[in-house]
Formats: sequence, C-alpha cells, structure tokens
Amino acid sequence: MHGGIDSLADSQSHRGMTTAAADRRLTDALGALKDREGVARRLLDASAKHSFDPEKDLDWDAPWEDGKWFWPPELVSLYDTPMWRRMSEDQRHLLARLEGAALASLGIWFEIVLMQLLVRHIYDKKLTSDHVRYALTEIADECRHSMMFARLVKKAGVEPYPVSRLHHNLARLLKTVSTTPGSFTATLLGEEILDWMQRLTFPDERVQTLVRGATRIHVVEEARHVRYAREELRRQMATAPRWERHLTRVTSGEAARVFSVAFVNPRVYTDAGLDRREALAQVRASGHRREVMQTGAKRLTDFLGEIGVLRGVGGKLWRSSGLLA
Repeated sequence: MHGGIDSLADSQSHRGMTTAAADRRLTDALGALKDREGVARRLLDASAKHSFDPEKDLDWDAPWEDGKWFWPPELVSLYDTPMWRRMSEDQRHLLARLEGAALASLGIWFEIVLMQLLVRHIYDKKLTSDHVRYALTEIADECRHSMMFARLVKKAGVEPYPVSRLHHNLARLLKTVSTTPGSFTATLLGEEILDWMQRLTFPDERVQTLVRGATRIHVVEEARHVRYAREELRRQMATAPRWERHLTRVTSGEAARVFSVAFVNPRVYTDAGLDRREALAQVRASGHRREVMQTGAKRLTDFLGEIGVLRGVGGKLWRSSGLLA
C-alpha cells in the first residue's frame, strides 16, 4: 500500500478532499488488506503441521561437542575488531558462548513482554474468533521458547543476563500503556533481527548441534509469529487514528534505540576477561558489526517504510539507533 491510507488520513483536511472521495480511497485501500480471519486460519493450519516440543525434540542429555561454537563467530559483537584479533581462540569461543547466553536471556525477557502484549490485544476481541485462537497458539509457542532458551542457558553453565533495570522498567511501562500498532511494531523489532541471525545459525555445522536445533525450532515457529504481526500492523496503520499512527512512529523509533543498546549485555566482556570500556568502544566503531545489525534489520525496515512507520521523527530515531542505514 506504500502508506496510501496514512497519507490520505493525514492530508485530506488541507487538500480539500470531499468526504465521498476520502471514503472511496479508504474503501479501496482496506480492500487490499488480507482477511484477518483467513490469515489466522492459515497460520493455525501451519501450526498444526509444524510445531515442536523442545523438551522432546531436542537431545538435552548429549554432551557439548569439542571445538564447536555456541554462536557463529561472524555474529559475535567483537568479530573482526582489533580486540578480536588479539584474543586467543579459547577466549573467542568463550565470548561466543556468553553472547549466545545473553541473547537467549534477552529473548526470554522479550517473549515475556510479548505474551503480555498479545493478551492485551485480544482482551476485547471476540474470543471464539480464529484471530484470537491464533494469538493464544502463539502465546503457547512463546512459553515453550522461553523454557527452551532458559534450559539452553542453564546447560551452557552460564548465569542468565538480565536487561538493565532501566530497560526492565521501560518494558513494564510499554506492556501497560502500549497502543496496538505500537505493540506489533515492538514485536517485529524483537523478532526479525534475531530471526535473521538464527537463520544463519541453524544450518552452520561449526555450531553446537543443540544450539542449531533450538534455533531451527525458533525460526520455523517465529515465521508464523512474524506473519501474524505484520498483517495486523499493516491493518492498524491503515485504520488507526492519526494520533496513534504518529505515536507509533515515535515509540517504535525509541524502541529501536533501546533494542540496539540492549542487544548485547556489556557484562559478557567482563565475564570473558576483557576490558568492558574498550570492548564497547570497538563494537561501536566496528563497520562489520554495523553491517550485521543493519542487514539483520533491513527486511523489517523495508516493511516499516512501506506502511509509513518510518516517516518524520520515527525515521530519525531509527537512523540514530544504527539499525537503519
């Protein structure tokens, strides 16, 4: 739709459009949206065919494999920096294990927030609808994912890495007051970059088999979650009032700034025996890291640009996050 409904709503007053003309354009644009119940039914069918039970489908008793990575080295934050080149191979493997555990911890935190946002979304919806039924299916998926990531962190012998107190409390505010389009924008922000990284991880034979299995499960099931969130966000950006669309642009940009900072917990550098301040400085200066994050976010930012989320101050905040080229 390339923002057609958004530009209609924002400009009809000063362009002197007639009510009838505005109504026709709105009707045409809404007609391009996919049927909400039809999307939900297809996702429910896919869930019935391609869902997993990580407790049974992964071999948790198998030992770790010598010499294999816990996270692809190219996705480790310090990769190809001067500090990385000075590190021993053992220290690089340790940092990869710690960053993998930190990302799993971040994923659990995010999924707990997401589950609450989904419950809020369906609270006033028709409880027998397929749209609500799929939301409940997704919540069940996220429960399994959170338990899977927690077990993976524990098996790795690493203490979980909680987000900062500030980000923890910002999320408390988000899950309490977020608008529906804001909730789905945050959902996609948390899902799509990690999904891109995990799509590189599960086929990588250099990586531990258990980690590959967990990322494969997550990728298969998250594809449905992304589809659900995209279709609903597209609908919301077409039908929400002007103030809500503007607020979504601002809050999504600020969420991108928070996410880019929270993506790697700085404690991993201390735990790996590195100078935290120097490590953070080298990550910020790393062209490779910037390319990884922007490439991981590109599919999302292209979509958000298409539906009008990256306009005005929203786009400026996204660029300042480093996720938008």
